[in-house]
Amino acid sequence: MGDGALVDVGEVTLFVRELGERSDKPSLVVLHGGPDVGHGYLVPGFEPLARDHHIVLFDFRGCGRSTRGLPADALQPEYVVHDTDLLIDKLGLGQVDLLGFSTGGRAAMQFVDKHPDQVRRLVLASTSAYGSADNAEYLANWDEYQRRRRAEDAADGTLRNSTIFVWDLDLAPAYLALLESLGPDLGDWSEERAINGLMHPWCPGNPEQILRTFDKPILILHGEKDMGFPLQLAHRLYKALPTSHLVVIPETAHMCHFENPEVWSNHIRQFLD
Repeated sequence: MGDGALVDVGEVTLFVRELGERSDKPSLVVLHGGPDVGHGYLVPGFEPLARDHHIVLFDFRGCGRSTRGLPADALQPEYVVHDTDLLIDKLGLGQVDLLGFSTGGRAAMQFVDKHPDQVRRLVLASTSAYGSADNAEYLANWDEYQRRRRAEDAADGTLRNSTIFVWDLDLAPAYLALLESLGPDLGDWSEERAINGLMHPWCPGNPEQILRTFDKPILILHGEKDMGFPLQLAHRLYKALPTSHLVVIPETAHMCHFENPEVWSNHIRQFLD
């Protein structure tokens, strides 16, 4: 299934890609971010890990090549968690390791709240347990964000909206090329519905308490220069969780898996092993 396949989980069909070979190690199930895109942008970060681990990536319902055109009320975070549980069972994976990237990190927190026994170890990558409304940390990188956007404006315009995701400006064209190559990886999830309060929380309840109750090893993996989820929030979560381990990848931003895939994947490998 290296090129991907459609898997029927009942109400929806999910586009699933498996990297690496199954072994006696738990499979790593990945929840992508967005949620208005599929999983394709994450593949470069997992290819090095797939040399010795089995990895399952899939498009959320309403994203990429999974079932599209669903009613708006069927595009809610709890359905992503439900679909993930059904997919694990459908593929016969047993107990898994779980990685949530960006928004997918919040979904992963809800998953371990509802299905704690299903997960052996948890990786929270480029994400946060904290919302932006009441946290000053989200403003910590604002000046640098504005400076980099001005640099984009001074360029030919092709870098716009990319350099806030990658720190090394030389990598921005390659990152844009990756996104353009994905084609159908867009999604039906509505940002307007989220802004208007019509989308349910990705992690209902208190994330810190949920993760403390989970009480299993947690890797917090973060880019030093992430301007979407500032590094201060990763440190804050690390201090709140006795079972957590924090790894910061220097000179990378939100898409640290793309900027330095070997280092990024090796930290995951060491944690899982």
